[in-house]
Amino acid sequence: MNKLIKAATWLVGALLLTSCATAPPRNPENICAIFKEHKSWHKSVEKSRKKWGVPAHVTMAMMYQESSFKHDAQPPMRYFLFIPRGRASDAYGYAQAKKATWADYQRETGNGWASRSNFDDAVDFMGWYMSKTSKINGVSKWDAYNQYLNYHDGWGGYRRGTHNKKGWLLKVSRKVEGRAKRYADQYWQCKDSLNRGWFG
Repeated sequence: MNKLIKAATWLVGALLLTSCATAPPRNPENICAIFKEHKSWHKSVEKSRKKWGVPAHVTMAMMYQESSFKHDAQPPMRYFLFIPRGRASDAYGYAQAKKATWADYQRETGNGWASRSNFDDAVDFMGWYMSKTSKINGVSKWDAYNQYLNYHDGWGGYRRGTHNKKGWLLKVSRKVEGRAKRYADQYWQCKDSLNRGWFG
C-alpha cells in the first residue's frame, strides 16, 4: 500500500511539474515578442545582466541555439541500426548545461537548489559561464561568435582551437552571432517600454 501511495504521489508531482512548465515562445525570432509573452523572462535576463554584465541579446541568442527555449531539451538519442545507444551527452534544459559544469556553477555561486529546467537558473548559469569565458579566455561578453565557441567546446577546447577543425560549429556560431545582432536591434526598440512595464 505504501508503495502504491508513493507511486501515486510521484505521478501527481510529475504531472504538476509538466503542467507548470513554460511553453516555448510563439515568436522566438523576435526578442521583444518573447519578453512580451514571458514577462518573467525579461526580469531574469535583466537580473543576469546586472549581476554578470552579459547583454540580453547574446544570452538569448545562445539559449535559442541550445534549446529553442524548451525547458526539457536534451541532445538527440543515438542509435546503432534501431537499437538506442544513449544520448551524445548529459546536457539538459534551457541552457543545455552538462551535469559536471552545472555542479561547478552550483558550488561557485552557492545556488545549490538551482534547476536546469528553470529559466531564471539557466539564465544565471549562462551569465556565470559567459563571465568566466571573459576572464579565462579574454572574450568580450558582447562577442556572441566567440562566446558561443567557448560555450560549446569549453574554455580549454577554445584555447586549443578545437573549433577550428569543426566547420559546422563555425557556421552555427555565425548563426548565433547573426541572431544576436537581430535581437540587439529589436531590443533597442522595446527595452525602455519593457522596463517601464508598458507591456503589462
